Amino acid sequence: MVQMASAVLARWHEADHGIWEARRAPRHHIYTKVMCWVALDRALRTAARHGRTPLPEWEPAATVIREEVLREGWDDSAASYTVAYDSPDLDAAVLHIGLSGLLDVSDQRFLDTVTAVERELRVGPTVFRYRYDDGLPGLEGGFHICTTWLIEAYVAVGRIEEAWDLFDQLVNLFGPTGLLPEEYDPGTETHLGNHPQAYSHLGFIRCARLLDALPKN
Repeated sequence: MVQMASAVLARWHEADHGIWEARRAPRHHIYTKVMCWVALDRALRTAARHGRTPLPEWEPAATVIREEVLREGWDDSAASYTVAYDSPDLDAAVLHIGLSGLLDVSDQRFLDTVTAVERELRVGPTVFRYRYDDGLPGLEGGFHICTTWLIEAYVAVGRIEEAWDLFDQLVNLFGPTGLLPEEYDPGTETHLGNHPQAYSHLGFIRCARLLDALPKN
């Protein structure tokens, strides 16, 4: 963890190609910055839990990253946090700004971000990664992992009925093998991408556990 934190300290300020590795010029992606903050935040928590002394630069660096993300990542025209600084484009991965704990899930900015992702990227039972030009040919479907992020976000902000509804729709997309692929095309109602896809199942299992832990009516 010390090595991971050191890597963050050395490189968090760099532009990059983001979680989806878009074929575009490097940008300051929100998800990347959030994960840099997560690395330092969890290192600090782990040190406290196990009676270790964290390196003195961890906490101030985490604070600087968090403040920069909250300041530079918001886009007024989108009324949401977006894919990167100085960009109005939506990206489902930006939901992690609240899911990670960087921003309180009751903050209106996160509530607005959830609404924006839902409005711009959700199509029926699936959620697309983004709509912007990624420099690659062809079209793609919604990503099941992104659908599970929105389900988590619904739970986090107290929209439980909608979380259950989207979860049930995801369950209905399981194939005859009982497995999930990577993507789903809501236009043609066909599965796309790698099959099976591990992170689709990881997201599904996480949502199932979250929903199962909720108080029963």
